[in-house]
Amino acid sequence: MIDIIVKIVDNMLVLANAMSFYILIGLLMAGVLKQLVKDDFISSHLGENKTSSVIKATLFGIPMPVCSCSVIPLAKSLQKEGASKGAVQSFLISTPITGVDSILATYSFFGWFFTLYRVATSVVIAITTGLIQNYYEKETTIVQKQETQSCCSSGCCGSKKKEESKFSIKESFRYAYVTLFEDIYKSLFIGLVIGSVFTTFLPKELIGSLVEYKFLTYIAVLVIAMPLYVCATASLPIAAAFMLSGLSSGAAFVFLSAGPATNSVTMGVVASMFGKRSLMIYLGTIASLSVLFGFVLDNFFGDIQIINFQETNEDVNILDTISTIIMFGLIAYYMFFKKYLKKRD
Repeated sequence: MIDIIVKIVDNMLVLANAMSFYILIGLLMAGVLKQLVKDDFISSHLGENKTSSVIKATLFGIPMPVCSCSVIPLAKSLQKEGASKGAVQSFLISTPITGVDSILATYSFFGWFFTLYRVATSVVIAITTGLIQNYYEKETTIVQKQETQSCCSSGCCGSKKKEESKFSIKESFRYAYVTLFEDIYKSLFIGLVIGSVFTTFLPKELIGSLVEYKFLTYIAVLVIAMPLYVCATASLPIAAAFMLSGLSSGAAFVFLSAGPATNSVTMGVVASMFGKRSLMIYLGTIASLSVLFGFVLDNFFGDIQIINFQETNEDVNILDTISTIIMFGLIAYYMFFKKYLKKRD
């Protein structure tokens, strides 16, 4: 039993060392971006029910520093201000998948080719979903009169516009390591735990049998990924565990493409905002295109080395070690110490 626990912890450290530095840098970049981009910048460009609004929503969503939770009130805000259904759904897809922290963390695990492939295909998936949605709703403009309700505790969820302020390094750090990290720490830790458990226990024989039937593998991964509430960054160690256990890069891609944009919370929000038909279009397009691009990755780029880190703790540099200590320190603070301090007060 002790040997198993040691193996799980060891695998968790391997995954954490691979991503911690890039997560910390990505969060800081997100904090800087939050200072530079005005709160009403996106909503002011997406009001018309046109193809251009879908494309803009997708491109604006790529670098936005928000997680799977924080994107929901932003999407509801776009809906309230009159953005088309297609634009809002495109924003919901591209934003949580390709934030700056997720892009850097993806590189840390899978290298630049896979990272660029993931970003490019997420753009295609987001735009396609938005255009299909607008085609079925081309005479409908979304106008929601009631006040938007917040789903998370972060500062990005407020309905009031902030007054313009000067750039602040302090606020960048606060947004990165307080607001944003507090949003993702639970799913990040869960992702590391699940990834390390999968790496330890997932039978090689089962994976080997699945590899022979790639389409069935994609479907199995979809069934796991779509309801799972794990953000884009936290899903990376799980995808890495799949590949280390023998699954193809295409299967890992399906998990990373379909998961962050289709968790159970997002499904409920899309259904309540747009209706069941819109939800079916949303899920169907994401699932089918994720499988298609996973198939393309396996069959046309299968010879490219994807996994970008060592499976052991050998050759781990001091920067990775320090970053991992800081990351786990922040997780421990928000998971235990902050709650304890609140109870004392």
